[in-house]
Amino acid sequence: MAMNVVGLVGWAGSWIALLGISTHTPDWAVWIFMPYFIYGLYRTVLQLRCLPTALRTLRVLQHYPWQLLTHTPRGLDEHPDAEDGGIWIEFPDPARPEGKRIPLTFVKHHRSYWWLRHIGGPRTKPELKARLDPLWFAGDPRFLGVVAVSDRRGAAPRRLHFLYRPSAFEQRAARRHWEDATPHDLERARRAGARFLVPAPAAAPAGQEP
Repeated sequence: MAMNVVGLVGWAGSWIALLGISTHTPDWAVWIFMPYFIYGLYRTVLQLRCLPTALRTLRVLQHYPWQLLTHTPRGLDEHPDAEDGGIWIEFPDPARPEGKRIPLTFVKHHRSYWWLRHIGGPRTKPELKARLDPLWFAGDPRFLGVVAVSDRRGAAPRRLHFLYRPSAFEQRAARRHWEDATPHDLERARRAGARFLVPAPAAAPAGQEP
């Protein structure tokens, strides 16, 4: 989150500062600055687009603890249980930790390339695949979460990436794997950033205490 804010302020601030400098230089000097004007504007827009994802990541980490997972299935092809296409990783179902796993798909932006390169396929180098074992995960794979890899010392998560299921944000999306979700699970996911409505408790029959 800090890096996103620093990057946004740095690129936007440098662009404005250079624009001010160019007004006090000869006209030909503007053409020297032009490559930075174009690239700086591109990076500023890119940082703005990444900011909502960074905020979602921060919100998830405020409500779910990190856990370390080993030998997590993952792939680049279409997953039959995924609600969206693209890169996916399977995580244990909180309701059935030893049962069938639930896939989460990647938000599509430029930082997906690192994960794409390391998940890879049969020809991917073993040393690249080894970076993904173990994986850090915070969240509930029925709704949303954050995945990361270990730093060089193996002591902290890095390269954080936000993952989600469309049903956690779109009311019309098919809600798979929700059968065993408790009201507490739904409320926790909502507080972590999911946008679905938490169902109200069923009313007690007439003549009975709720």
